[in-house]
Amino acid sequence: MNKPEHRSRVATALWPVAALALASALAACGGNDSYAPAPPPPPVAEDPTMVPTSATANAAAFSTYAANLAPSDTTEPLVVGTLVPPVSDTEEPVALTR
Repeated sequence: MNKPEHRSRVATALWPVAALALASALAACGGNDSYAPAPPPPPVAEDPTMVPTSATANAAAFSTYAANLAPSDTTEPLVVGTLVPPVSDTEEPVALTR
């Protein structure tokens, strides 16, 4: 057997091995479109004893919040120690009636 013929057989035998190695390497690189980012964390529940910040956005929001508070003898009281109710010089006062 002469050397050129031997190299040809070895090269022919190595092509499938090289192709398989290349295909495996490409498959391992990724190309996966099913990646999804982690979902955002759930919203933090507001403390039921605190007046929500949305209620202090303006005088109308505060009046609406106060008017919709349900009277209850079983829930904890609202913490209003540092609460500064919003005021308006242009809006008419809203009556809080039940």
